[in-house]
Amino acid sequence: MTERGLQDTHQAEDALTIGPSAMRWDKDRLIIDIEERDIRLGIPWRRRVKGRIILHPEILNDKSFKLDPAGNHHWHTIAPRARIEVKMDQPDVSWSGSGYLDGNHGSEPIEDGFRSWHWSRAHCGRDVAVTYEGIRRDGSHFASALRFDASGTPQEVDLPLVAPLPPTWWGMKRQTRADRGHASVVKTWEDSPFYARSALKMRLFGKQVTAIQESISLNRLVNPVIQNMLPYKMPREPNRPSKAFHIPLPIFLSRTQ
Repeated sequence: MTERGLQDTHQAEDALTIGPSAMRWDKDRLIIDIEERDIRLGIPWRRRVKGRIILHPEILNDKSFKLDPAGNHHWHTIAPRARIEVKMDQPDVSWSGSGYLDGNHGSEPIEDGFRSWHWSRAHCGRDVAVTYEGIRRDGSHFASALRFDASGTPQEVDLPLVAPLPPTWWGMKRQTRADRGHASVVKTWEDSPFYARSALKMRLFGKQVTAIQESISLNRLVNPVIQNMLPYKMPREPNRPSKAFHIPLPIFLSRTQ
């Protein structure tokens, strides 16, 4: 929730600390401690956000995928399916549900490698389906559809049809993949000038599913106008990186009914 510089970041083999917040592996679970102050447009003060998330992977995957021919960017679905426990002190809210954990890493800023991408993930019975596609900076297109079985083994499958989605309030283009090329937006959780995350209803690989979907425009992200708007959404600490990639923590949670 805050842009921070290198001096505020500490990484070990099984732990990462960014300012007062941190995440660490404890045996077979991931513990995330959050200590931040949130900012919202129209609110003149920063609210304290404090609590803990515990992620229990139900399946794990040790294979990552190259997103460009040179191998400058990789994507890794670490836990395609997981259980989540959320206990927040401020605000006072607790719940449990299903979750997902992935990550990207590379040798250059991600906006240098890509113009845009779209991602979605859904439970398809016992399997987990993930679709991932985008446009690289050189204009070439990449796309894949993966199914993870109960052992966590990914299998590439044929891509379903493109399912266009309505643009966001900010005019962000978004799309997913679905049977017969049709999907509907249930709710948009995150809507910014360059990034959107939504819940969808659709049919995928023959099953009716609720999917989590995200779209991002890296062209918009690097636009000077957007860069000047970002401090109103994400405060900047001194000694922050000159180029930063502002994507929320890649852990997706769904509340149990």
